Amino acid sequence: MDFNVKKLASDAGVFFTRAVQFTEEKLGQAEKTELDAHLENLLARADCTKNWTEKIYRQTEILLQPNPSARIEEFFYEKLDKKIPSRITNGELLGQYMQDAANDFGAATPYGSTLMKVGEYQRKLGETEREFMQTSAISFLTPLRNFLEGDWRTISRERRLLENRRLDLDVCKARLKKAKVAEAKASAEHELRVAQTEFDRQAEVTRLLLEGISSTHVNHLRCLHEFVEAQATYYAQCHRLMQELQRELARFPNTFTVTPSISADGLKIEEVQAPAAGTRKAKVLYDYDAADATELSLMADELITVYTVPGMDPDWLIGERGNQKGKVPVTYLELLS
Repeated sequence: MDFNVKKLASDAGVFFTRAVQFTEEKLGQAEKTELDAHLENLLARADCTKNWTEKIYRQTEILLQPNPSARIEEFFYEKLDKKIPSRITNGELLGQYMQDAANDFGAATPYGSTLMKVGEYQRKLGETEREFMQTSAISFLTPLRNFLEGDWRTISRERRLLENRRLDLDVCKARLKKAKVAEAKASAEHELRVAQTEFDRQAEVTRLLLEGISSTHVNHLRCLHEFVEAQATYYAQCHRLMQELQRELARFPNTFTVTPSISADGLKIEEVQAPAAGTRKAKVLYDYDAADATELSLMADELITVYTVPGMDPDWLIGERGNQKGKVPVTYLELLS
């Protein structure tokens, strides 16, 4: 028990002398041993690496999981070392709702059958998103987190120890300057040599750790390439699925055209009319911005489906792009056979 009390008192004394030295340095009342330029550069580079790695990690988390509640839940599961439960994506949920609605509306009806098909592809998109999130979490997020929670903590601990050794060294230098008698000087010189040795040893340990930041950059570079590959694969799969869906919907019969009209009370309403036969493809020659809600905006070089309806101005056609419909000027189109 006496030993513990003495050790506690000794630790408190060391802490106090370090605090005094640190305060006097800040006030300009004591000299400070400066680290060599190489070590200072390594420290600055390490701080920069830590700060940007932390920001990139947090923002990638938000990109992969925009829901903050879900991120907090995943954080607690990780801290408790428990398996994170599989969570359905928004795309999968939307697809399920669409297919459930199709069953209620009637899967054989035009709207129901379209909902069923779109719902099927929304679920496929959601599954693709989940695979991308899982792949990116393993190949990119995990290495960044391992650096922040592993290597950086070790570096921070050794840096704090180096600062303590530096304060101890400067305390010994100050004592030597204040020593007047030979015996006190001899004792101060011995303490200074010991403090210098411990400081040099700790500076070398810290330097070796900081030089390892270069290996961290190389590792993170490899992980960044893997993240980009995962993104490219994900977006390519999404593009392929959407093209497939567009081809599927193109086979569905056109059962209505939306045209605006004015009700008795002056409000715009939409009437459902059957389109005339003879739909055909058209290539857009120039960009066109719709003037109002009855028109369809166009982009040069895209392909759309066009047709006419009875009584329509011959300078205009009804254009259709997916679920979007509206009037388009004939002069902006090249009609294809």
